Amino acid sequence: MTGNPDAIIVGAGPAGLACAMTMRAAGLNVTVLEKAETVGSVWRRHYDRLHLHTDRNHSGLPGMAMPPIYPTYPSREQVVEYLESYTERFNIKPVFNATVRSIRRDGTQWRADAAQDLISAPVVVVATGIADTPYRPSWPGSELHRGRVIHSNEYRNPTPYVGKRVLIVGFGNSGGEIALDLANAKVDVGLAVRGPVQILPRDLLGFPILAWAILYRRLPARLVDLINAPILRLALGSIEELGLRRASKGPRQMVEEDGRVPLIDIGTLDKIRDGSIKIYGGIDRLTSDGVVFAEGRSEKFDAIILATGFRPDLRQLLPDVEGIFDKHGMPLLTGRATNAPGLYFCGQITSPTGQLREIGLEAQCIADSARGYIAAHHGFSVR
Repeated sequence: MTGNPDAIIVGAGPAGLACAMTMRAAGLNVTVLEKAETVGSVWRRHYDRLHLHTDRNHSGLPGMAMPPIYPTYPSREQVVEYLESYTERFNIKPVFNATVRSIRRDGTQWRADAAQDLISAPVVVVATGIADTPYRPSWPGSELHRGRVIHSNEYRNPTPYVGKRVLIVGFGNSGGEIALDLANAKVDVGLAVRGPVQILPRDLLGFPILAWAILYRRLPARLVDLINAPILRLALGSIEELGLRRASKGPRQMVEEDGRVPLIDIGTLDKIRDGSIKIYGGIDRLTSDGVVFAEGRSEKFDAIILATGFRPDLRQLLPDVEGIFDKHGMPLLTGRATNAPGLYFCGQITSPTGQLREIGLEAQCIADSARGYIAAHHGFSVR
């Protein structure tokens, strides 16, 4: 790695690519460091049937809309194809196989320790995403359990599970969609749901649910949830009769306050209603061949899939910087200047108006801010 960039961007997923495009358009010289061998590496590892839950028209990155030939909700393969095309169109040349071990302040510069090289710049953007550090809970009896236990990021398709009983732990979008995938393949599948939930239809009154979220984005979360509650109940029906409990917080409030994304239903509820997907409570402990649930019920399962999300802790990446993370190691601010001069995060917080859309907005804000920061504090004009 050579040269003296104005900015280091860590990650070549959607957020890193969007920042590279907007920052270069603002006249900055950027270096993108990516630990994998390709752009969009996380998207390449997702399960086969995955489609965006946000519509094509609200999912393009800055400067390049998704192709109109794509369906309303593009597939995983199409998202990867789009990211490759985006990289080529804007001549973004990430440095691959460059794992960044740490980022530290060095005078007026940020120094990234990557792949046996040190690279410095006045600005650094952490764009490593929120789906690259699987969270794997454990229970009493885990050491005795003989069945297969994997995280949802290891799941690809139903083929290995045909003829088996499978329990999915978690009721987020990965859990709901993997359960649907297995049910469609006639696999005996259940969902372990520990607490109350919120569910949204993917489309409401003929429009993508994201369009409604954008329409109401300037209103307080509680008011939005109050307005939407009656029509959502009509659209979805009773979830209580399915053995589910509705959360006291509405969907928007849940995202903003807890960082939890409601299940966007693409057919999971229908499979619960017809019995193809069974609902269980929280897990108390594992046995050698199954699970004991909190209410005392015991069931045998051949495999357990942990759809328990991701918990990236960025404190390890920035060990010397204080006042920028919450208690879990997630950034307090994303898409704008932090308390540490020249340090930015992009796409690191869940958004109620669509992650890809929010990444695009954040990338433009970061480019504008970084350009002004460099011009004001480093004594030279950006190109």
